[in-house]
Amino acid sequence: MKRYVTYRRVSTDGQGKSGLGLDAQDRDIRLYLEGYSDQPFEIIGAFTDVASGANDQRPEMTKALDMARKHGAELLVAKLDRLSRKVSFIAGLLDDRKVNLRVASMPHADKFQLHIYAALAEQEREFISIRTKAALKEAKERGVNLGGMRDKTMKRNVVTQEKALERAQRVSGIIMPLREAGKSLREVAAELNKAGVGTARGGDWQASQVKRTIERLESQI
Repeated sequence: MKRYVTYRRVSTDGQGKSGLGLDAQDRDIRLYLEGYSDQPFEIIGAFTDVASGANDQRPEMTKALDMARKHGAELLVAKLDRLSRKVSFIAGLLDDRKVNLRVASMPHADKFQLHIYAALAEQEREFISIRTKAALKEAKERGVNLGGMRDKTMKRNVVTQEKALERAQRVSGIIMPLREAGKSLREVAAELNKAGVGTARGGDWQASQVKRTIERLESQI
């Protein structure tokens, strides 16, 4: 029987208490187990941390790794960045012969592919940080007052926009082909829901959300 240890992570207490983020991770893990796992399977442990992905000293993650090593189980996470945002940490786990890592959102990825993905994701985060700083600098040069709370508000707005675009790009491979095939916004939303692709908050898609996503994607062309 295939054995798994599942691990989930959210960054804030608010996300942990509300379930935001955890529901989406549960969905991805469930989809993997139902569609890609050897049958039958058993989950021998489930662990959750509320901590930043930049912090690799997380008690529940340590427990999950120890259990996976002890029982020869696969460590199953919804996404690679739920485990860590540091490519060095991911690389260390991939080199650990006692750790069998499985990422639900990349069900067929091998160790080499996971390493490459971690490296690319780290580069993308660095670029987003640089781009955010550049946007703030340009705003200041235009004479925009960024003092105090306004500075913080603009930073939050820039980061929010970046995250929204990143999410849009993740689903572009589903949305754009459907639109090109003549599907309506409502039909695209239905297909996303049928495929188990949640919105940013893990809910169901509506036509208006599909429209906004397409607009974000087209603004980058």
